[in-house]
Amino acid sequence: MTAVSEPAAPTTSPDLTVEGLTVHYGGVCAVRDLSFSVPGGDAVGVIGANGAGKTSTLKALLGLIPRQVRALRLGGADLRGVNARDMVRHGIGYVPEGRHVFAGLPVEKNLLLGAYARTWNTETRKTLTEVYDLFPVLGEMRGRLAGALSGGQQQMLAIGRALMSKPRLLLLDEPSMGLSPKLVEEILAVLLRLRAEGLTLLLVEQNAKLTFEATSHCLVVENGSVAMTGTSERLRHDPRVRRIYLGL
Repeated sequence: MTAVSEPAAPTTSPDLTVEGLTVHYGGVCAVRDLSFSVPGGDAVGVIGANGAGKTSTLKALLGLIPRQVRALRLGGADLRGVNARDMVRHGIGYVPEGRHVFAGLPVEKNLLLGAYARTWNTETRKTLTEVYDLFPVLGEMRGRLAGALSGGQQQMLAIGRALMSKPRLLLLDEPSMGLSPKLVEEILAVLLRLRAEGLTLLLVEQNAKLTFEATSHCLVVENGSVAMTGTSERLRHDPRVRRIYLGL
């Protein structure tokens, strides 16, 4: 199954292709033979109940946990043998669950660490300016320790840090976790802006409403397998999603 089987899918060739992704934790299969693709410049969501295998899917794609996969490509590059630390050099940015900012470093140094794989030059400085344009509050607090920021500001910092590598694909794991409804709306606005600017997004979220509004297509994951795929608009009104997602 893929997330691009609907007629409304973009006609561009897939940017990310995943075939047969499987993850085991001991004797437990957390992700089972998962296959999907994300077209270049598109946004695809992965939703499901807690424990469905969403976060394991992202970590496995990055090589952060052991996995088996038949095919893993970004554009024409085969990523199956690429170490997690080198994924950024292949154009993948990652916003982890829980933000994981460097609390003891200032905001700007956190952002600069996101550009570690790039040469510091005029283009890199331009990217920093673009991040401050996207998140003005980070520019205002550039000298403040990251640990002193609110949860929403830390989430903005985590996204900005990932953008500093100028990724072609951005993976986001639960960016709305622990945020107020107002801040969730701000994160949604950022995702829509990034999508409009042509960045490819793969969004893992517990917040189905946010996911449906931020993406064009979704995978509904149940017990580590793809239970349904389709356009976000169609799935948000499908009673089967309510059963899988809420257990009703």
